[in-house]
This record gives sequence, structure tokens and C-alpha cells, in this order.
Amino acid sequence: MSEKLRRSVTEQAFIEDEDTIARLSKDFYWYSPVLDKELAGKTADYVIVPETEEELKRAMQAAVEEKIPVTVRGGGTGNYGQAVPMTGGLVVDVSRLTEILEIGEGFVRVQAGARLREIEKAIHETGQELTIYPSTFVKATAGGFVSGGSGGIGSVTWGNLWDGNVISAKILTMEAEVRGLTVSGDELQPYIHSYGTTGIMTEVTIPIKPKSRWVQQIYAFTDFTAALEFSRAAAQSEKWKKRLVSVMEAPISAFFKPFKKQIGTPNRALVLIEIEESNQAALEKKAEGFHGEAIYTAPADEYRKGMGISDFTWNHTTLWALKADKRWTYLQNFFSLDGLHEQVRQIKDRFGNEVLLHFEWLRDKGRLIPAALPLVKFESREQLYEVIRFFNEIGAHTNDPHTYLLGAGGWDMQMEAIAQKKKENDPFDLLNQEKIPAAASIRGTINVQ
Repeated sequence: MSEKLRRSVTEQAFIEDEDTIARLSKDFYWYSPVLDKELAGKTADYVIVPETEEELKRAMQAAVEEKIPVTVRGGGTGNYGQAVPMTGGLVVDVSRLTEILEIGEGFVRVQAGARLREIEKAIHETGQELTIYPSTFVKATAGGFVSGGSGGIGSVTWGNLWDGNVISAKILTMEAEVRGLTVSGDELQPYIHSYGTTGIMTEVTIPIKPKSRWVQQIYAFTDFTAALEFSRAAAQSEKWKKRLVSVMEAPISAFFKPFKKQIGTPNRALVLIEIEESNQAALEKKAEGFHGEAIYTAPADEYRKGMGISDFTWNHTTLWALKADKRWTYLQNFFSLDGLHEQVRQIKDRFGNEVLLHFEWLRDKGRLIPAALPLVKFESREQLYEVIRFFNEIGAHTNDPHTYLLGAGGWDMQMEAIAQKKKENDPFDLLNQEKIPAAASIRGTINVQ
């Protein structure tokens, strides 16, 4: 027991219950059968849940002085073990740092533990909405998303976190004397999607946009190629305002039990779209040209009332598959816009229904990309990496979600800059230990851009 750490926080903030410590030492890494095995049993020695930033700073000063490893968690919805303490030590749960500090024209400033759903509710009162957010919207925190996420709903229009979707952040260092930094612009890069290895995010300012009236629709197609082409047309069109364009091949719809009545026999490909109300009629007309049928429509007045279609997209698609059969897992891929249909053909010819294709259209640095989260029927680690090898071979580059190492999965992560910033801000290497690969691996990280 570190008495210095214990005395740095209130009695209510210090967690001693072993079951609670075990629960707060996990995230959603079990989506990966590889990580489920590798990260099993990794547990913190201590957990704190600070009520204020000042209390957090005191605890971090004690952790530095005692050389206690520190791992920060938000909602714990990450899939790569971002919030798992590899070497024990302290887990900091920021879920009580929930203040929405400032709402302005085009921005909102919040504490790191503020949940994205609560932020959107608050900014709706000012006629504004978030640009992007993950499908774990209900539980995910702003700090967790910026530190461990990448994109999500809204990315078809506004891109990823790196595409101007973070304005500034407040960071605590883990130097001998803990400091608070405010970073913005290019200085933000080593803090976005860096798993809290370069500093502890206590506040974040993100852009917001004028609120739209979103209609949710599911379209069904007998032909997957037609579904892909329609979804591409919807994603590319500058005439239509959209928040989500997802497409799934036919068997996936069998996993979506709440929509069983609307879907019927799961033998059609689906496109799930959030479209601005004024564009709905034009979109439906476009779908007819691809022999698509709108099988479900939720009007704008029902948006955020109960389950929405975004609860079936991004990695929630994987979750629905896992509920049906725990052998399913997933990949993350960037396909080629020009070679999309040929890549799809090669994958289906090679793997059949061992791999089920699911695409999320997004923009990256302004370019439209058919990003995929394919479902893979897991048999063994060797089989999984054979699938990954094949995807990479045909140019559908894989961002491997089956590693806890930052950047080792294939993301273009500016890993050298992250490693340098970690040395500056965390000279004792206390933050989220063992998540940054060795220097040789960093230099070998592939560039998927």
C-alpha cells in the first residue's frame, strides 16, 4: 500500500474492493480472441476516481514520487486494451470529471470524463451537435475517445480525430514536478489516439456544428455490388448532408435481432444511413435506381429516442455478431476506392462466409475512403493472420485490432513523435507502460495513408 498515494485523495476516491479494481482494469479487448488471451488477469494494484482535477494532480504527484505506473480510463469502451494496466500500479478512472465547462459558437470545452451523449444533449440546447463520435456514444467519454479512438458516426462528412476534430486539450505531465499543459494545433498530434502514454488528458475542446434533423433509414438490396455503389453515391454526394453511411453484406443482417421484423429473411445486403430530413426524398429516389428498398425509416423527431441505427454500425456490428456466436471477431481495413469491387471479389472467392464484409464510408484528410470492419470467423491465431496477410496483399490495408501495441497495428501514427513526447512528459516511463513498441518496430510502422 502506498500511503502517500492513499493520502493524496479523499476516502471516497480510493477504491480498495478487489472486484471493482478487477472490473476497472478491463476494457472491451475481448472483442479480440488474441487480446482476450494475452490480457487476461492484468489488474491494477490501486484505483482512484478523483472528483476534481486538483485531486487528480495531487495523486499524480504522489505516483511520480513513488514511481507507481499509471493507466487512465474513461468509459472503458476501447477494444485494444488501451485502458488495461500491463504492469499493475494505478488505474485512474476519470468518470467523475464530467463538467461541461463552456459551450460557444462552434466549440464545446469539457472535462475528460464527460460522456459524449451528455455533451450532445447539452449542446443541442444551443442548436448545435457533435461532429464525430463512436458507436459507444452512450458510455464513451470525451477524453477516452480522443485518447483511444479514431473516428465514427459523422466521419463520412467530418473525417477522423486528426482531421480538425480536436481543437485543444489540457494535459498533466508525469515529470518530477507534475505540470499542466494546454496544447492545440500541431502540438495536439502526439496526444490524439496515443492511449494516454504522453500525458493525462483532463480537459478537451472539440468542434461542434449547427444541429441537423437526422432521418435514420435502412435500405435493402438483393445485390451486394448495388448496395456498395448506392452507399458510395450517398457518401460522395456533396448535395446530401449525412452523418452515417454503412453497408453490410447479406448474412450480417441475421445478427440484428431488434430489426428482425423489418429485415425478414436475412438474404439481402443492407445500407444504414443517417440523412438530413430535406435530402430524404432524393436519397430514396436514388436508391430505386440501384433496385434498393427502404425497409425502415425513423423520422427526425424520433432521433435519440430509444435504439438508433448507429447502434448497429461501426464496431457495434461486431458486438451483435458476438452475441449470436462468440467465434466472430473483426478487422479494420482501408480498401481502395478504385479497386473496391475487385478487392471484394478476391476476398469472397478466397474466404466465402468465413469473412463477412462490412464497410463504413469515411473521409481521411478530405479523401473519401471505403473503410471496413469485416467480420472474421475465428479458428486460430494463425488463421486470423493469414486473413490479415491476404487483405494486405490485395491492397486492403489492415489496421490490426488484435494488438495492444500503439501503432503496431498499421495506423499511420507519427510514432516517433509520440515516443519523443513521452520522453519529455513522462521521463520515468510511468504512463500506460508497455503500450509503445520498441524503436525498431516504430520505424517499421507502415503508412496506410
